[in-house]
Amino acid sequence: MTKMLLSTTAVLIGLAGAASAQCAIEGDGSVRILANDFQALHAVVSRAATCAGEGVEVTTNETTEHKDIQVAALSTSPAAYTIAVVANGSLVPLLNEGLVQPMDDLVAKYGQNLQDSQLIRVDGKIMAIAFMANSQMLHYRADLLDQNGIAVPATYEDVIAAAKTLEEKGVMKTPLYASFKPGWDLGEEFINMYMGSGEPFFEDGTAKPAIDNDAGVAALEMMKALKDNMGPDVMTYNSNEAQPYWENSEVAIMTGWGSRTAAFIDENGATPEIAKETKIAAMPSWGGHDIPATTLWWDGFALAKNISDEDAAASFQAMMYALSPDLVADPETAGLAAWLVNGYTPTPASEGVFANMKAGAKPYPMTPYMGMLHTALGDNLAEFMQGQETAEKALEDTVAAYTTAATEAGFIK
Repeated sequence: MTKMLLSTTAVLIGLAGAASAQCAIEGDGSVRILANDFQALHAVVSRAATCAGEGVEVTTNETTEHKDIQVAALSTSPAAYTIAVVANGSLVPLLNEGLVQPMDDLVAKYGQNLQDSQLIRVDGKIMAIAFMANSQMLHYRADLLDQNGIAVPATYEDVIAAAKTLEEKGVMKTPLYASFKPGWDLGEEFINMYMGSGEPFFEDGTAKPAIDNDAGVAALEMMKALKDNMGPDVMTYNSNEAQPYWENSEVAIMTGWGSRTAAFIDENGATPEIAKETKIAAMPSWGGHDIPATTLWWDGFALAKNISDEDAAASFQAMMYALSPDLVADPETAGLAAWLVNGYTPTPASEGVFANMKAGAKPYPMTPYMGMLHTALGDNLAEFMQGQETAEKALEDTVAAYTTAATEAGFIK
């Protein structure tokens, strides 16, 4: 599989001065968009929705359950959605099932504002259009760290030491927040931590897992050490629920996604005094390594295969309007993400993405079987995190579950 992975700062800058797109769709059609639910995507989807009328119908579903429903939704004929907003990992299941179609002809006809860096090619064909870079980044309360003589953490060992200082000084009982909810979030946290070890996930050239090793055990032990400085409901923590904890001053250091950062630093929001003191840094390294323990992502869109040519053309044009330079010309929407849109100039919300790139963070592994490993991790690490089994047993269970799934899918013979 040939991949184009967005991992350099230059990709994000874009070229200023491109002509503004207009929502003048050629022909009729139905545009049906499935997307995740957060501010940056609201901006994109709402712009696409304005293309309704003149024979074009636009419907949208923005839901945090998008990854769970996308395969079934695009498997029907016609597909329930014409556009799936995807990322590195969530594109792969759609590719595996043959549910998305190449967009080369549509790019040639309607993609004049696209940059080559946005074109995600698989086996030489454009299978997705990237419009946003993303990664987890470290959020911290600058006021609380400064008042207690704590330097900005550069490593997870620093994070734990900072938490203990805040606890000992009576500032907070549980200063840390990370998305440890079983399922996708917990699996992603392990993947991020393991990435910081620099070790491979699979045996070279195969789909056989290689995480049941010293690095895997150490990654889990670090996650457990972090958990010990979090609240009693830590196993419900996920990226969708983080903001209230932050705005209520219940936590002071958090790993959070760049695509959600704008809401945390919004000084016109519910808690401007906290937003003002919310600062961003690259994700920490750990264990003596110098790699940020995170993964680089892109968000973009793919075009469903089981749809009519008219719906495909209308849907692509609606997305081109949504992703025109006007999107990033507006300061409010420009500040929501690290956009990969022509004309984008970096804003404070994108600082953590740039910091991770500069520090050498790596892209999320985009192999056909990575999603199966991610699922197995999310399903099998909770008992260790809750102190009910050893790290070795958790990894053994993960490997067994993944191996069964990968063998059934034909990736392991």
